[in-house]
Amino acid sequence: MAREANLREEPRNAGRRSVGCGLGAASGYGVSIAALGDCATVAYHTEGYERTRRARSAGAHAGGADHMCGFVGFTAVDYDTDTNKAVVKDMADRIAHRGPDDEGFFVDDDIAMGFRRLSIIDLEGSRQPMQNADGTVTVTFNGEIYNFQELRAELEALGYEFVTNGDTETIVHGYEAWGTDVFDKLRGMFAIAIWDATKKRLVCARDLFGIKPFYYQHDGNRLIYGSEIKAFLAHPAFEKQLNEARLPDWLSMEYLPDRETLFAGVYELPPAHTLCWQNGRVTLQRYAVPRFRVQRGRSLRSWAQAIGDALADSAAAHRIADVEVGCFLSGGVDSSLVVRETERNQPAVQCFSVGYQEEKYSELPAARAAAAALGVPLTETTVTAEAFFDANRAIQWYLDEPMPNPAEVPLYFLCKTARQRVKVVLSGEGADELFGGYPLYRQAVWAEGWQRLPRPVRRALAALLPGCGLLRRGVQPRWQRCARANYVFETPQERDRYLKRPCAAPDPARRCKSYFDKVRGLDEPTALQWVDLQTWLPRDILRKADRMSMAHSLELRVPFLDRRVLAVALGLPRRYRCTARRGKIALRAAAARRLPRALATNPKRGFPVPLADWLRQDEYYARVKAKFTGPVAERFFDTGALCALLDDHRAGKTNAMTKIWAFYCFIEWYEMYFVEQKPPIL
Repeated sequence: MAREANLREEPRNAGRRSVGCGLGAASGYGVSIAALGDCATVAYHTEGYERTRRARSAGAHAGGADHMCGFVGFTAVDYDTDTNKAVVKDMADRIAHRGPDDEGFFVDDDIAMGFRRLSIIDLEGSRQPMQNADGTVTVTFNGEIYNFQELRAELEALGYEFVTNGDTETIVHGYEAWGTDVFDKLRGMFAIAIWDATKKRLVCARDLFGIKPFYYQHDGNRLIYGSEIKAFLAHPAFEKQLNEARLPDWLSMEYLPDRETLFAGVYELPPAHTLCWQNGRVTLQRYAVPRFRVQRGRSLRSWAQAIGDALADSAAAHRIADVEVGCFLSGGVDSSLVVRETERNQPAVQCFSVGYQEEKYSELPAARAAAAALGVPLTETTVTAEAFFDANRAIQWYLDEPMPNPAEVPLYFLCKTARQRVKVVLSGEGADELFGGYPLYRQAVWAEGWQRLPRPVRRALAALLPGCGLLRRGVQPRWQRCARANYVFETPQERDRYLKRPCAAPDPARRCKSYFDKVRGLDEPTALQWVDLQTWLPRDILRKADRMSMAHSLELRVPFLDRRVLAVALGLPRRYRCTARRGKIALRAAAARRLPRALATNPKRGFPVPLADWLRQDEYYARVKAKFTGPVAERFFDTGALCALLDDHRAGKTNAMTKIWAFYCFIEWYEMYFVEQKPPIL
């Protein structure tokens, strides 16, 4: 594992320690808790008045704490304290959808921190920001720590006292005891910001997979950070600018594979990284690196048992809540396994699925069959074309950056329906990346065999059939042929025909070269899996999962993305992940031991949508045409080329759905963030 050696600390003040929580006693603007025998007294005080209330005593609750939420903050270098209080509250209000149940703030001369909370567990305790006893450590935290009870026992053995029943206090004391090494001890999903008043240092971290978001902007002594970029718009010193130089990359890939975003100067903290701000300087360090280390000599049956056991353990940990937990169910093997493991201890778990009236695109028939086989109730949501198009503006707003993956739209409606019945859902994201489920991995097996041919032979065959992308990529280096850089356009030259101005951007695949360089020793499908874990998973799959669920104040948990499940997946031989014909071989073997046969063998469907058909209908053709001839399109694109693309699609000459939707989503996003400069009516 990579360690953050230059930030490592020795345990300090190990002894009888308690914790404060709330708005922050250091500034006289907040809440503090002190241990008082069997109970704790909480004092909320601001200038001019004081009130008290009794908090639940330590040990009164056996569960964990909920921190599905959003947080914001900034180093206090621009304004006086009163202004900073107002600014941090405005920032937090911009992401109130992430935590509508509660808010908390900490403001002093150095830092302003804000928090919005969605209450799941320990409803009266574990308020944030949370402090240690002397107010030198202040924590805001978004996520869930599933091993907090084990860590709590370790910390109690070191002499730390706990006065809440939640996982946030484990982070507070864990940082006191272990410094930044605490992050590599956490099993869960998280984004964390810790203000260390003694060192005048802000330390932030993101979980191993990038399940929970963290963004930042650094300008001199000022650091602005938060769960969503839209919160930055409330800071008077934030200068909003489009990162236009990266627009070509975004058009090719639907996301940016590195730290940059489409807001100039705003960055995304990568998964498994810490960020340290001190004396105006920002340092990023990686604290853990997943590595594939194949374990030889085990049978498929043995691997299937190991996968099943790890997933069962993870699902049990993810199920902890003081509110009802539901599941998403598509009928595929991933979601069916999650439902099965949940249903074992929560019979008749509520399940949710989404589809369309156009049955050939809909998951609903498969979901119904799965629900019947598993014996669970199913709530169905049907998305119409009108609803699909009407919701897109709100969806692009919640996403912060434009995302033209059509699957986000049904997910938005699925989360909306689920939130009417439950506050927490479990979902199957991550199984494809860990266990080799994507067709792209099977293609990589084929490409690896193709590479054994002499290069001149491959070049000659590619020249004979220049229109065959597989043959053309066969003569390219691995980083170029394996990157998801042709997700929208087959080549950069095809993309550039639609741009208003000549493009000097490098080949978008080059943005992924550094990732592939790190895993040169791996076989091709495994290298692609590893790169997907660093790029595609956090910047596409998990981003839309987080934003679409949080848009409706719904907590979405992903049991496949767990350290113990990952440990099994990293040891799995490639032949048990994918071959040129089959994917998720060991995972399906695990499913065969736990699911009815029909569910274990269901083929992967992806996320089909009727969008290509809808774009040929007059009403939706006209909607898109209006955007393609509008002022935003005129500024960035060749509107004639856009309209020709749309017309060719409508006439059935080509299927340009992916390209059309990419341009359309960017235009709608840009209108809201840069033209209208306000959110849509939600």
